[in-house]
Amino acid sequence: MAGISFRHVVKTYDNGVTVVPDLNLEIKDKEFVVLVGPSGCGKSTTLRMIAGLESVSDGELYIGDKLMNKVPPKSRNIAMVFQSYALYPHMSVYKNMAFALELAKTPKDEIDRKVKEAASILGLEPYLERKPKALSGGQRQRVALGRAMVRNPEVFLLDEPLSNLDAKLRTEMRSQISKLHKQLGTTFVYVTHDQTEAMTMGDRICVMKDGIIQQYDTPQNLYDYPDNLFVAGFIGSPQMNFIDATVEKAGDGFSLCFGEARIHSDKKELEPYVGKTVVVGIRPEDFHAEKQFFSEGNVIDAYIDLDEMMGSESYLYINYAGQKMITRVPARYARKADENISLAIDLDKVHVFDKDTEKAVCH
Repeated sequence: MAGISFRHVVKTYDNGVTVVPDLNLEIKDKEFVVLVGPSGCGKSTTLRMIAGLESVSDGELYIGDKLMNKVPPKSRNIAMVFQSYALYPHMSVYKNMAFALELAKTPKDEIDRKVKEAASILGLEPYLERKPKALSGGQRQRVALGRAMVRNPEVFLLDEPLSNLDAKLRTEMRSQISKLHKQLGTTFVYVTHDQTEAMTMGDRICVMKDGIIQQYDTPQNLYDYPDNLFVAGFIGSPQMNFIDATVEKAGDGFSLCFGEARIHSDKKELEPYVGKTVVVGIRPEDFHAEKQFFSEGNVIDAYIDLDEMMGSESYLYINYAGQKMITRVPARYARKADENISLAIDLDKVHVFDKDTEKAVCH
């Protein structure tokens, strides 16, 4: 078993700066967990504490049932793949992958078996005698993965491994790493600032800000039920629109009012907010230009500031009642800049947040 447990873990550097104030995180055995957040949020520091490259200032870190606070990196049975491939330029692909096993005095026939098995899984068999300089970026990253695989670690740690690759290779490598996780049946912890990587790869995603976990959940739950404004704005591309609205009582339900729009909601959680301002969140794809979505109280007539043609769809940057928003509509319904457009809001997909605490009120 190689689950990972952070129990009230604190990381403070010698200069007195605390980057992780109180981390409680449970990663299950064989799970693929992604740590995501903006630069400086503490995700790489968290990964390096698992690896033993950063010490734990306070609290307890377990891998499996073993307390790891004082265990040196070489004794943790983990493998780490870095953003820079960190390959030995003078060694062949075979030698790069075999090097750690040779240092561990592993028998030669076992080294050969493990290297060739990893090369087969990663499609590196034709390149085993090449030097790293003769490989593409994607091939070098696969060599770095292979070097980690041959050690048969309990935990794989990956620190932004795809950020040096172009967009096409990143997409290809995402699927390869996900496939590798399923084949190996090992715990993967993956750090990225790219929310697309996080959404497509992780079993669960840990969204961090200022060293604090904002939400730890499945990709779908993060997208559909964000806990606060930060998560709502961070997950999703283009990001969610945020609109100040006043809550009014309307019969048995409520109205969220901005401009001339009156968005109906029957969510009881809005009762304490009657007469107050809340933040309404609407994702770009939850505006519809098709007439079958139009009904009383869900249509706005907006002015288009900018249109971006994306092929099958268009991003429309609109202005309504002084509020700037972005919508995503099928290309056949798009309009050009400086035109008006009528859009229906999907009332089942409206999110409401407390303006002061920024926490979700209802979805």
